[in-house]
Amino acid sequence: MSDRHRLSLAPIDTPERLLLGPGPSNAHPTVLEALSRSPIGHLDPLYVALMGEVQELLRYTWQTDNRLTLPMSGTGSAAMEATIANVVEPGDTVLVAVKGYFGLRLQDMAGRYRANVQTIEKPWGEAFSLEEIEAGLKQHKPKVLAIVHAETSTGVCQPMEGIGDLCRQHDCLLLLDTVTSLGAVPLFLDEWKVDLAYSCSQKGLSCPPGLGPFSMGPRAEDKLMARSGKVPNWYLDVSLLNQYWGSDRVYHHTAPVNMNFGMREALRLIAEEGLENVWARHRRNAERLWNGLERLGLALHVPSELRLPTLTTVRIPEDVDGKAFTLHLLNKHGIEVGGGLGALAGKVWRIGLMGYNSREDNVDLLLNLLEEELPAFRSSASAVAAAVA
Repeated sequence: MSDRHRLSLAPIDTPERLLLGPGPSNAHPTVLEALSRSPIGHLDPLYVALMGEVQELLRYTWQTDNRLTLPMSGTGSAAMEATIANVVEPGDTVLVAVKGYFGLRLQDMAGRYRANVQTIEKPWGEAFSLEEIEAGLKQHKPKVLAIVHAETSTGVCQPMEGIGDLCRQHDCLLLLDTVTSLGAVPLFLDEWKVDLAYSCSQKGLSCPPGLGPFSMGPRAEDKLMARSGKVPNWYLDVSLLNQYWGSDRVYHHTAPVNMNFGMREALRLIAEEGLENVWARHRRNAERLWNGLERLGLALHVPSELRLPTLTTVRIPEDVDGKAFTLHLLNKHGIEVGGGLGALAGKVWRIGLMGYNSREDNVDLLLNLLEEELPAFRSSASAVAAAVA
């Protein structure tokens, strides 16, 4: 190779960031240490044993006995697509309860698998009532109801009690997005009668992005087995993955071994702290943030009874350039806070307190910066008007 084709680059050097946005969050140091271990083969008996531990820990964290519970080799969106790819056949009616950006993504994905997609909708910042869910089920008679538990775009936590019962009464599967709730917010797949669920590795689990936890219950398994043809996505076909993650351990793909090292440690840390203690920690720190924001005169977008402990949407004051302030936090302090998505673009900041980052010191640091440095970003015209008034 000639010299002109050679590249000379310095070793990678990334700054320290405190990730208080919608994700990813900072990974736990123990997880980062596990990721740096030397890889072993993806069919090595030691790795096979670790796979079983990851599955059992995921079942604990999701509060389920589902046999088909495993981390998809891909990000949370891969696990999201896997739930649809495996149970949706062309012409199946899928009802998507849309109340934010990720409901729209479910709608898009289901349509790509040639489902008859129907929707019920709520404004971004609200949740569905049981009556609204039941009316949608009666009207559309779907094979699958897809709904987001923790809507990352709005900060809404959807109450789940009774929805699974309605799905059983109307003979449809319940598909649940738990991307921003797994490992951080009370979540009971079996008790809530959830048939399909997915999540990600980089939020409540304190692991970098790269794995997508997936769980399929018996009713969804039955629909998978009754398909008239093959699952149209080979990589995400659970009937094939089951042979690798099940008792046979038949080669399917080269799994990301080190990511599963990290996932194993992330889940072990949750089990060590205790799931209820983890949930209580996230709630306690979220309330500390909410109270502090309100003391500073900032308005929260979601009513208190529907707020996610992991993701808080704060309305950007009208006299503040929201993007300029988040760039200031990033460039001066190394702190990432997210902006709004979709209907909330430019209207809210999204503050994440997830997993390892859900700590009092992080809350207090951000509140202090907001108190001390946000006033400088208020427009002078508004300040003059306020002074005259």
